[in-house]
Amino acid sequence: MTDRPRLSRSEGGHVPVLGNVVVDIFRHLGPGLVVDTTVGLGGHASLLLDSHPGLRVLGLDQDVEALAVARDRLRRFGSRVELHHARSDGLVALLDRLGIDDVSGILADLGVSSPQIDQPERGFSYRPDRDGPLDMRMNRSEGRTALQVLAEIGEGAFVRALQDLADEPHARRIARAVLEAEPRTTAALAEVVRAAVPAARRRSGDPAKRVFQTLRILVNDEIATLDRTLDAAFEVLRPGGRVAVIAFHSAEDRLVKRRFRAAADGACTCPPGLPCVCGARVTARLLRRKPWVADAQEVADNPRSASARLRAVEVQAPVAPASAGDGP
Repeated sequence: MTDRPRLSRSEGGHVPVLGNVVVDIFRHLGPGLVVDTTVGLGGHASLLLDSHPGLRVLGLDQDVEALAVARDRLRRFGSRVELHHARSDGLVALLDRLGIDDVSGILADLGVSSPQIDQPERGFSYRPDRDGPLDMRMNRSEGRTALQVLAEIGEGAFVRALQDLADEPHARRIARAVLEAEPRTTAALAEVVRAAVPAARRRSGDPAKRVFQTLRILVNDEIATLDRTLDAAFEVLRPGGRVAVIAFHSAEDRLVKRRFRAAADGACTCPPGLPCVCGARVTARLLRRKPWVADAQEVADNPRSASARLRAVEVQAPVAPASAGDGP
């Protein structure tokens, strides 16, 4: 990627994470349509539309409040942008309904936005001064709340979720304490978690952060939704199109890494160095084997970017691997 000027803080104080990288990834596309499957506050969409005059953006989000902000922010681009209240894994059905069959790029910026965290009534924050109901739904018109998830989940399932989705080393201790205490607000939940893991036992920051992350993922079915969204991306992108995903925790990033590498090597099972005879088909080219991460200056400007990992591939017509185990 080429060097670009550092991005400034956009309207409303929102800083799009890894914005310069996103702009560069889609720079080669020329005129075309980029689908922002998690348009949020419109930060990345605004950067793409400003930087690439030939691009149009179709923005999706399941949070109606975020969509309202994005609609105001992107209004100046007129017909070059279109926004819809929809989940990212409903992409294929939406494109069919809109009669769109030519997509050049897909972007997914995963996770929760700062304004969502800042609103106590949304239930995303573990800070004691932002006490609120245990909700955590991205779309507050449907689905189970975090309170309902805790009421229904068993201890074993909760332990596995904490381990798999947040790499929590004290999963069993936390799960038992939370389910016994039955907290009903965000501050109460955070207090129970912190009491379950004394400071002397903590090795990786506030355990409440990992518990809230786990519950948010469960409430919004984020891992399965991401998997289906990647299916949709590979289905609708034309050859030469690109898909980029920004993940903020290890469970998401592991899934994206696995899916992208499988597309880049065809998930070939043949011995390394031998011709492929297993029927594998390469369907994408990795733009980079390691993820892009924020540099020190971006982290200083926007601490949320510290955990971000961006991976991207370019879709191609299916071909047999040149030899088993070879990457692009």
